[in-house]
Amino acid sequence: MGIDIDKARADTPGCARVAHFNNAGAALPPQPVIDAVAAHLELEALTGGYEAYEQASAAVERFYDAVAGLLGADRDEIAFVENATRAWDMAFYAIPFRRGDRILTTTSEYASNGVAYLQVARARGVRVEVVPDDADGQISLEALEAMLAEGGVRLVSINHVPTHNGLVNPAAEVGRLARAAGALYLLDACQSVGQLRVDVREIGCDMLSATGRKFLRGPRGTGLLYVRRDVLRTLEPPFLDLLSAAWTAPDEYVVRDDARRFETWERHVAGQIGLGVAADYAVALGLEAIEERVTSLAATLRDELSARPGVRVLDRGARRSGIVTFTVDGHDPADVKRALREHGVNVSVTNVGQQRFEPRGAATAVRASVHYYNTEDEVERLLRALPRPA
Repeated sequence: MGIDIDKARADTPGCARVAHFNNAGAALPPQPVIDAVAAHLELEALTGGYEAYEQASAAVERFYDAVAGLLGADRDEIAFVENATRAWDMAFYAIPFRRGDRILTTTSEYASNGVAYLQVARARGVRVEVVPDDADGQISLEALEAMLAEGGVRLVSINHVPTHNGLVNPAAEVGRLARAAGALYLLDACQSVGQLRVDVREIGCDMLSATGRKFLRGPRGTGLLYVRRDVLRTLEPPFLDLLSAAWTAPDEYVVRDDARRFETWERHVAGQIGLGVAADYAVALGLEAIEERVTSLAATLRDELSARPGVRVLDRGARRSGIVTFTVDGHDPADVKRALREHGVNVSVTNVGQQRFEPRGAATAVRASVHYYNTEDEVERLLRALPRPA
């Protein structure tokens, strides 16, 4: 059964004001998420923050079940974190790297992750190695298998969907290879959760990070972390507080035994509640239906752009997501973005500074990222508003 697009748009106040193709940046939230966040903020204002938390404890706890259901995990494997970067950091910096360990990653790795790799390489003497692409631009499974066979790989760390390209990396196949080699597997799912069906058991990742604000349609300032129960106790977070660990004696502490060891006591409570609502909203719509709608609409946009003289679509991958990147001859992508904004169409610009491992033919590009609430008419609106190639 498909998605009722009219209802989805009616649930999304922003759809009445703008054609929003910046979902890879921050999607338009649905009304239930807006209501949940606003209601808790009002409760805090009327009763006090601590008192509001006590009254809303069931909604706060619902987050763990909602996200576990979204990802195919168990609730004790889920942590609430203030954003996807911090979620990824908490997992990555918890790994007990030793000198000589190898980290394998992709050519399309995001800048925040790349900087972290380099910092750990300098501090702990690990080696960061980039796995080549296959002919379609995804991580080469053949090359990955060969590099794993060389031994010494502590971590395979990849993005599921890069921020600057429409490709989808073969995450489950990577998981099988990493598991067979005895390497940890960290998946950056910041751009996939909410637009694609993501099941951590099928993928086989040990850790997964994601954000609330993008395709999941949750509040900004929210993120989530999954850590597989079997590896939890081998990872000590880079910092602890009175929630993540118990101070048991003047010179002793005990780290808690679930994924909340990666949380801190203070948090954006309204955001956590809203993110749980967003996860429930996506599951209720159907993750397969969302993926089908998003990928189909993105394929339509790519086809239409590719048919236009002077427009170059840059996306790679045998499998592609809802992210569409392109350039228009004679126009800087930032100017294209401004021209579209004048017609009520939101897009963003991706640039080479967001990733450095991958050779690129264009330093910057326009990024149009569709969601299921976008329509074919909005695609036409975007196309009509494009400046003519020079």
